[in-house]
Amino acid sequence: MTGGFRQVGEFPAPRQPIIRSLRNPIDKSTIASIFPKEIHERKFTIEPGVFNIGAGSLEQPALLTVGGSSWWKSFDEDQPVLEIPVSSVAVAESVIKDYCNGMLGCDMSGAMPGLFLVLGEVSSLELKMKYAAKIEEVKIKQDNWFKILVRIADSLWARSNGNPLTISDEMRLGAKMLNMNDKEWLLDFNIVEMVKCIACGSLKNPLYPVCPQCHNVDMTNPRAKDLKFVTG
Repeated sequence: MTGGFRQVGEFPAPRQPIIRSLRNPIDKSTIASIFPKEIHERKFTIEPGVFNIGAGSLEQPALLTVGGSSWWKSFDEDQPVLEIPVSSVAVAESVIKDYCNGMLGCDMSGAMPGLFLVLGEVSSLELKMKYAAKIEEVKIKQDNWFKILVRIADSLWARSNGNPLTISDEMRLGAKMLNMNDKEWLLDFNIVEMVKCIACGSLKNPLYPVCPQCHNVDMTNPRAKDLKFVTG
């Protein structure tokens, strides 16, 4: 703050000090992940609010131990800011739900990424010994989610005439985890340069003879001879 004026985006300094309470050392929960992708969640309304989980697997689940967090409520300028504690269980549940909710194909019950929480701080060995049944349950849910993504990818691939932009990273990951390596959309399409359709000018995958926009057939494409047309 300079000369009585605040800069754009500058927040006024709190008039009452924020007094942090002592954290409960036994309030801990563990987020376990067999999801083979790193997760980075940040929550701006609580502190601590940054949560990073490594890529996990069935053989080596990734673990993140979280403690309780807090948020603060201000009543007026004459009273100190009130700290509202949030338990580690609530924090862990929020991290999982906020990451998974809204993901394509996820229903948070029978089909979802392989994340779950357990009470307390546990090691990888302890997790696999005590929670083997839970890990297997979560794997089934994750496989169900991957199967849904693969079905959606097949549909999008067919409807878009092989446009690689319609296939998400999670869809490709799901196919690999399910050993469906014969999927054509699993190819590295970074080497495929989209070209303009000679009829309408829209971008199309040169591997396919039919333009998904105007349906013009490129007869110079080697796959064009395999097409069958309905007449009459």
